[in-house]
Amino acid sequence: MDLSELRRMLDAAGAELLAALDQAARRGLSSLRIPPPLRMSQWAEEHFYLSAESSYVEAKWSSYPYQRAIMDCIGHDDIEVIDWRKSARQGYTKILLIAIGYFIEHKRRKIALYQPTDDDRDEFVETEIDPMLRDVRCLRAIFPSFKAKNNGNTRRFKRFLTGLLHLRGGTAAKNYRRLTVDVVMYDELDAFPRDVEKEGAPPKLGDKRLEGATWPKSIRGTTPKVRHHSLIEDCEQSASLHFRWNVPCVHCDVDTPLLFGRLYPQGTAANGGFDWDGDDVETVRHVCPHCRKGMTQSQYLEVWHRGRWIASEDGTWIDLECRFISAAGELLRPPRHVALHSWTAISPQAAWSRLVGEFLEADQRAERGDYSELKTFVNTTLGETWEEKGDGGDENELHERAKASPYRLGQVPVGCLVLVAAVDVQDNRFEITVWGFGRGEQSWVVDDQVLEANPADERDWLKLDAYLCSRFRQLWASGGSLGIEAVAIDTGGHFTHQVYNFVRGREHRRFFAIRGSSKIGSPIKGTASRVDVNWRGQVIKAGVKLWEVGTDTAKDLLYGRLRVGQPGPGYVNFPSDLTREFFEQITAEVRVLQKTAVGEVHRWVKRRPRNEKLDCANYALFLAHVLDLHRYTDRMWERLEAAVQPPPDLFNQEQAPPPETAAAVDSDAAVHARAQITPDRERAAAGFSRAW
Repeated sequence: MDLSELRRMLDAAGAELLAALDQAARRGLSSLRIPPPLRMSQWAEEHFYLSAESSYVEAKWSSYPYQRAIMDCIGHDDIEVIDWRKSARQGYTKILLIAIGYFIEHKRRKIALYQPTDDDRDEFVETEIDPMLRDVRCLRAIFPSFKAKNNGNTRRFKRFLTGLLHLRGGTAAKNYRRLTVDVVMYDELDAFPRDVEKEGAPPKLGDKRLEGATWPKSIRGTTPKVRHHSLIEDCEQSASLHFRWNVPCVHCDVDTPLLFGRLYPQGTAANGGFDWDGDDVETVRHVCPHCRKGMTQSQYLEVWHRGRWIASEDGTWIDLECRFISAAGELLRPPRHVALHSWTAISPQAAWSRLVGEFLEADQRAERGDYSELKTFVNTTLGETWEEKGDGGDENELHERAKASPYRLGQVPVGCLVLVAAVDVQDNRFEITVWGFGRGEQSWVVDDQVLEANPADERDWLKLDAYLCSRFRQLWASGGSLGIEAVAIDTGGHFTHQVYNFVRGREHRRFFAIRGSSKIGSPIKGTASRVDVNWRGQVIKAGVKLWEVGTDTAKDLLYGRLRVGQPGPGYVNFPSDLTREFFEQITAEVRVLQKTAVGEVHRWVKRRPRNEKLDCANYALFLAHVLDLHRYTDRMWERLEAAVQPPPDLFNQEQAPPPETAAAVDSDAAVHARAQITPDRERAAAGFSRAW
């Protein structure tokens, strides 16, 4: 058959058949089609879509200036390893999704994505992967199993026409086996265990899956955690270049990295970075280290499109086409391993004034010994690792400090405005410590008693109740006394239901039954639940409320405050006649790094057998949080001072007794004598509670 005869046959077949033949031919040859090359940032602008489930705005993707070079480095075939240490809200999750789509649709590669746990993986698939497959059209075209229930579309595995996507949790060693891929991604790397079931670090195990790949790629990103225990910190050490985001100064036009500038109260922006006037957060500006002039956030957003990622080692920078240029302007070969660092201020999503406000609040709490908010700020806002300042208390130093104290047990110093009592129940005694709190959460040990008792004997609980009705003489010009405002009693011993019954009839007096929770991150004032009380053979359903106390969190706070060196916010005061045993018990635990099933974690462990005073201190912090003292403003403290320790006048000239007459109570008789409260004092106590 010659060509003319074939043409006559096709003409006779009609247009419909010709169209069908054309479509079949194109479909058959489609696997041979090579798409025009796109950088990852270009692919994102053309194809990616922000889904409603995981974005504030449902819309097409539009990159921020600082995100383009990050995406293009991830997509660059010559760069094998990318480490991104970042603050929260930098777009890393979305960039991971873009990378998945880019490598599967555009480069036709096999991918393994690791989340810290299987639960994290399941949530990621539900809220990120599945909406992306629904909304990004070019991925729908190559994912025939969309909405189908088969082994090509599960939470562990997605099969595309052009590639494979494995989705795994990072805590089990088996999840790193039997995979052969081109790209490995790690989301929130610092949340992974440092040693996975004693087989090695996650990046080592995961990157083994790349062996044999033509274009191997390892992408690691995370908000960092603790210094010297951070996986991303370990990974960065082998990077060839470390990049930071730089913008030209609006005054001198010299590129400068965007830095916070100062982290502690004495810090300044001497080397450039954020600075502000006093506590006025609205005056924040970024000081240029070259011309010493400030740039506001609005001025930054006018020039940020000219920003560049510049290496701190030698000034190498990345241009808009992901080319690496030396400081002298020479074109360089891309390094095999790059590390990038970014923090919240480079994004327009957070106001600089709000960041400074968060820092000042966290810094104020740090001055009181509570470093929890400052740690969060360093990790999630600055994108830096947190360096622990200490792991325990020094009993010798605290004991020496107490010897110079101006007050003794049983006395309430000036400034101490609220008293709480913590009770630890032992087999043959009640360990009781009365703590006082004042402005700025400065605290005082006001009394410390060991009341011999048999907790199984109801009569001995009446002795405890008598003591808890005590009032303590104030050491101030107008005299007066303070009673105990709240009581916490531990239920973790052998007499749980005796504690329940004792508290059950006294909840109106702010008596709390508590139990400790050592779960990492638990709040000091945890949740409460109603529990049954088994008393004298009768079960009282939901008879009492049981509170959880985050003991590890409380110890972090207490030991931070013990390091505060000067009286004032957060400072812990001790009376001069406390025994050395008290200080040995309150410093009886140290924080150490332990290996667990989920990796290495910091735990508080005993270094001495007895720690009742430490437990009581934790319970006192719980009561302070129950009473909301940690939220008190200066005005609220002023009102409390006016009610409890008003300035002396003609009608309140009672003088405080000398120290020797206000000593601690030791005998049962003295305990009962202290518990005698006159009707006048009862009325005064009621008035105090209303004022408080």
